[in-house]
Amino acid sequence: MNRLTALSAFSPALLRRAGVLAGVSFLLALLLITYLFGVSDHFFGRLFGAFFVLFWLLAVTFLGVVPFVNWAATRWFGKEWSDEPAAPVRRARPASASVAVNNRKPTRPAPRQNTPKHP
Repeated sequence: MNRLTALSAFSPALLRRAGVLAGVSFLLALLLITYLFGVSDHFFGRLFGAFFVLFWLLAVTFLGVVPFVNWAATRWFGKEWSDEPAAPVRRARPASASVAVNNRKPTRPAPRQNTPKHP
């Protein structure tokens, strides 16, 4: 029974998401370390540390925080709250507003008067 529960915790979808996050983390870490330090001393140590930090941040965010917020919003506020909002109702413009916009005169800058002349 315990083994069955352990297997369901590592579903293929979860492993696929973790694999994608690991790949993205490795690529970002590789680019970051190569850009900042080049391929010099302690390259693999820096790469491992950067990979671990980036993977941890992405995994906690996308595998923990985002699903929890979705669950909490649905659970606490109901399914109606998490559904897509209805499309806003578009009202027609009044006829006087469209006429006033089209009959406007173009503005021109006012001439400057009494401007001080600096040496």
